Amino acid sequence: MEAEEILKQYAQGKRDFKAVSLVGVDLRGADLSECNFTRSNFQDIQLCGANLTGANLREVQMIGSVMNGVNLAEANLIGADMTKANFSQANLTEANIRGATAREGNFTQANIMGANLTEANFSQANLSGAILSSATLVRVNLIKAILNGAIIEAANMTNALMNEAIMQQANLTGSILSGAMMSGANLMEADLSKVTTLGATLSEANLTGAKLRVANLSWTTLRGANMTGANLFRAKLNWSNLSGAILVRAVLIDAKINRVNLRDVDVRGAIMPDGTTHD
Repeated sequence: MEAEEILKQYAQGKRDFKAVSLVGVDLRGADLSECNFTRSNFQDIQLCGANLTGANLREVQMIGSVMNGVNLAEANLIGADMTKANFSQANLTEANIRGATAREGNFTQANIMGANLTEANFSQANLSGAILSSATLVRVNLIKAILNGAIIEAANMTNALMNEAIMQQANLTGSILSGAMMSGANLMEADLSKVTTLGATLSEANLTGAKLRVANLSWTTLRGANMTGANLFRAKLNWSNLSGAILVRAVLIDAKINRVNLRDVDVRGAIMPDGTTHD
């Protein structure tokens, strides 16, 4: 279907475009809100700045599509394939992205606040500067994804896969990371204040300069993690595994370290729970 035809039909009141083919069509800036595009083909489509608020894009093929600045607030993207698509600065607030594939996609500075990304695949995607506050990211795949400077406050990331993810200076304040797999993740200078990581794995993770104030890190695997200069004020580390971790110059004032595995931990210059500085 050509751009002129779909816009004409939309102007006449049609909203059901189920299973339509719009491969490579240019619909930049178009208003297609509330349309039903279930199982349509949007491959290589141009939708920059378009309005698709509340649209049904379930199982739509969007491989390589150009969607930067598109408004997809409250849209249904369940099972959609957004592989290598460009969603930079897109509005995806409250969107349902459950089970979607967005491998190697560009979501830089996108607003994904409150969206449902349960079991979605965002491996190797770029979400730098994206807003994911209050989003549901249960079992999401963010392996090797880039989330530098992303705002992920109060998000549910239970059992998320984030091995080798790059999250420098990301803000995860108050998020739930219980059961998350984050081995080798780069969280340098990230804000993890008040997070909960019960049963999470952060082996070999880079937490240099990270803020972990009042975080619940109990039963967490931090084996070999680099926590140089990390702030663990009043953090709970009970029953966690910190064997081989680096805590040089870390702040552990009032931290709870009952039953913690501290074998071969480097605590030179660290301020211990009782306020003393370790030699």
